[in-house]
Amino acid sequence: MEVVKNIVWHNATINKEDRHRMNGHKSAILWYTGLSGAGKSTLANKVEEKLFERGYHTYVLDGDNIRMGLNKGLGFTAEDRKENIRRIGEVAKLFVDAGVLVSTAFVSPYIEDREMVRALVKEGEFVEVYVAASLEVCESRDTKGLYKKARAGEIKNFTGISDPYEAPVNPELTVDTGSQTLDESAQTVINYLEEKGYIEKA
Repeated sequence: MEVVKNIVWHNATINKEDRHRMNGHKSAILWYTGLSGAGKSTLANKVEEKLFERGYHTYVLDGDNIRMGLNKGLGFTAEDRKENIRRIGEVAKLFVDAGVLVSTAFVSPYIEDREMVRALVKEGEFVEVYVAASLEVCESRDTKGLYKKARAGEIKNFTGISDPYEAPVNPELTVDTGSQTLDESAQTVINYLEEKGYIEKA
């Protein structure tokens, strides 16, 4: 990648801490990772719903939605997945600076790529949420028919079938959406955010 010269970072007058004070809460990336069908987007949206109802500033960056715009044209090879995650990491970092609790729902199968995003923000601003539904549970859901197509060889580089998934070794939070209801899973995340001081206790 070509290095662009003659660029200088411009410091804004209003900073992240100012926005935290105005918003009444801290900002962070809630990085939901797990197999396709684990319930990442569903969980991220339910958590956002609960946060929004309590007046917190939130936003969800969804994997499929991002690929329709910002990351349009990227495929699913390891190289394209890395670039996909790099871009969304940079966008998520901007949301953190804006004082927002931003959720990202991406398979993000490689530990190295997730750690690359963690390194973009300060300690405590990256919360890895492992949505730990088993492959069997994910295949039983398969609302998009993706696993069926992957097993038939119609989809290449499909995580969990033809490509690996590297589960988090030490995530901030693990949520088993295979054994919990959606409300229980969302409350697990809310409880964590309260306990760690990102938001006020209800």
